[in-house]
Amino acid sequence: MSARLSLIRRHPIKSIGGERLETVALQPSRPLPGDRLWALLHQGGERHAGAVPERWLPKSCFLQGAKCASLQAVQGGWGQPEPGRKITLSHPDRPDLSFDPETEGQRLIDWILPLWPEAFPAPTRLVRAPVAFADASQPYVSILSLSTLAALEAKLGQSFGVERWRGNLWIEGWAPEEERSLIGQVLTIGEVELRVVEPITRCPATSASALSGLIDIDMPATLEHVFGHRDFGVYAQVVTGGTIHCGDEVR
Repeated sequence: MSARLSLIRRHPIKSIGGERLETVALQPSRPLPGDRLWALLHQGGERHAGAVPERWLPKSCFLQGAKCASLQAVQGGWGQPEPGRKITLSHPDRPDLSFDPETEGQRLIDWILPLWPEAFPAPTRLVRAPVAFADASQPYVSILSLSTLAALEAKLGQSFGVERWRGNLWIEGWAPEEERSLIGQVLTIGEVELRVVEPITRCPATSASALSGLIDIDMPATLEHVFGHRDFGVYAQVVTGGTIHCGDEVR
């Protein structure tokens, strides 16, 4: 079976929401457009951000799923191929929210506060990234394998789905864990070339269900037990830009 691009996912706000795309245009040495373009600072991160963040900041400055499992159940985004104005979010325990991140960040804070634990520093501002506020400091695209996910689910007899992993490109047709053997190689998806650079080591955020926002497993420990490491997926750098579509062959 040849490998193909099965899913494209974008996450406009770091740790908050996510949406599916059918096609996307990638640029050399840039992340997936609109992915982690926004993030919610908390009180502890303010001292690093300045009035307008001009550099990448680590995830410790922002609200993150590792601190609040309930954030994993937030879904939504712009709902269109290109980043627009209004972002629409949903959560099983909150009414739907539609807001303009440029001018209505406080509305997102008010919406998130009932979900955010009081024991942690409170959210303060929604800020725009100079490039992207992904966990990695480099402008990578994340690539994950549906075969590896299926192998994990079969081993445990439990369905996890794709949303909890917050990946960009999902590939079908590889052997389980084949993506780990591709580090250093160049993949071609449609007309785009991407160099696979490193594995993605998983944090406790993946322990929470994207349906309920409740912890249903210790995922880092489970990955260690099943695969002998805590990695799931790989990071890649776009070498040659272009437009990719779901269904494109991966070579």
